[in-house]
Amino acid sequence: MAIINPQSSASGSTTGDTLTTFAPTRTALPVAVLFADVVGSTRLYETFGDDQAKQMIDECLHALRSVVQQYGGRVIKTIGDEIMCVLPSADNGCLAATDMQHKIMALPPVSSVKRSVRIGFHFGPVIEENSDVFGDTVNLAARMTGLAKGMQIITTGATVTCLSPMLKQSTRNIAVLPVKGKGDDVEVSEVIWQGDDELTMSTASIAVTAKIVTLSLQHAGQVLELDYDNIVLGRDAQCNVVISDRNASRQHARIERRRDKFFLVDQSTNGTFVVSQNEPEVVLRREELMLRGNGLIGFGHSVNLPDTETVAFTVKG
Repeated sequence: MAIINPQSSASGSTTGDTLTTFAPTRTALPVAVLFADVVGSTRLYETFGDDQAKQMIDECLHALRSVVQQYGGRVIKTIGDEIMCVLPSADNGCLAATDMQHKIMALPPVSSVKRSVRIGFHFGPVIEENSDVFGDTVNLAARMTGLAKGMQIITTGATVTCLSPMLKQSTRNIAVLPVKGKGDDVEVSEVIWQGDDELTMSTASIAVTAKIVTLSLQHAGQVLELDYDNIVLGRDAQCNVVISDRNASRQHARIERRRDKFFLVDQSTNGTFVVSQNEPEVVLRREELMLRGNGLIGFGHSVNLPDTETVAFTVKG
């Protein structure tokens, strides 16, 4: 998520001829940035309830983290049911993504329900700051994850050119798409990790995502643009949008991008309240709503109550 109006936090002091700077260290290095997202988590919560669904998702995340370590990588963050990690090379990113799919596929079904993940990655330079990474490579990796379906691995054509010859043979080009913030269209490729054709995706089906749609959120005096495909709102400090209202749950709700639409998904105790344009207020309780136009989101009580903490949203495109 990109903050449009960030506040500068760097400071310094001078004593005699000595300059002390407290700005964080920033280094640029090429890595494979990989996102892995557990598919259908909302349905898991609806089907199995909070405790069992969380256990099922945690098992997936544990398996994903173990693969990252195996291939010399590092988990940057875990948000809800998604991990973001970096790996030292394009090959390591490709191998890790493939192994992640095999690990999740090997998990035993729960009441005949199989779990799956969608994965996107891109190899390129990043800016590392305070154990986090930023830059165009991160944004492209997130875009590739948004294009992937369950049990699928999507990467860029540029990343494929960096793979070893043997791994290149396990990829196929599927589309050339415009990507927000990029002047040129981006080649999109799929990593084939199974021997059959279960993961077939036609160029025509993925091209539906070419429509450029943006979501902006305004909260606590800051305007934020959705860069990743899923964001979490709640009281937990690890959420993308941190809500201070005590009626809000720790991970109160999430916004998922599905092709060219944004869905608000409630996963709270007290419900999520939404007013969209001139429509009546809607209360979500373990439900989801497609966001349109502009409106307000409340956490645990109506947005119409005095001094209610809200998040304003605007969907354009």
